[in-house]
Amino acid sequence: MAIVGVLALQGSFNEHIAALRRLGVKGVEIRKPEQLRNVTSLIIPGGESTTMAKLAESYNLFPALREFVKMGRPVWGTCAGLILLSNNAVGQKSGGQGLIGGLNCTVHRNLFGSQLQSFEAELLVPEIASSEGGPETFCGVFIRAPAILEVGKEVQVLADYPAPSNGLLEENVEEERRVIVAVRQGNILATAFHPELTADTRWHSYFLKMADDTGEEALSSPVAIPVDISCVQQPRNDLPIYR
Repeated sequence: MAIVGVLALQGSFNEHIAALRRLGVKGVEIRKPEQLRNVTSLIIPGGESTTMAKLAESYNLFPALREFVKMGRPVWGTCAGLILLSNNAVGQKSGGQGLIGGLNCTVHRNLFGSQLQSFEAELLVPEIASSEGGPETFCGVFIRAPAILEVGKEVQVLADYPAPSNGLLEENVEEERRVIVAVRQGNILATAFHPELTADTRWHSYFLKMADDTGEEALSSPVAIPVDISCVQQPRNDLPIYR
């Protein structure tokens, strides 16, 4: 059975492990560099990117994580994980933070605002629908979310969304500006939202299949349990808050 590592320093790592379990795949918590030797793919969950970076420094994880990415192993970052995988991040706290890098993009660390501005939205995801079936849309859960402002030519855009009108970006009154919220670059997958907080496992299934595309050991095809994957609006205080 395939074993997927999930970075378990802080954030929604348990939710990712539960989603993998629904697909019949084992997820294991990763906190030490040597544990990366036992997995062929890795998920970096949502949470608080500055805290995660400080903990990664404390555990001396950054060199091993960067090497894991450079080796071409499949890596998926959600929300904070997207920030950590990016080559460039803006809107950081004073003093900045460590980045793993590897994803040729510039990300705004907190473009969609504070926890109070958390929201859900239907996103057009034609690549995911084509690969994994199901509807053309996906319910994106955005919690104090980042967004990608620029990508390199080798980066495939998988989803975008209208930029918020919060003054953090220059606005063009003649044309609605959209920002990127999901990408793939070779062995790297990144989403600004939290698929692990929904019942829809198509992003996890898509990630598992990336092992074949990147030349890694083939993973058995996951079978998802049928669920209602419609995007039902919830009160914002029902959304998990990572401090």
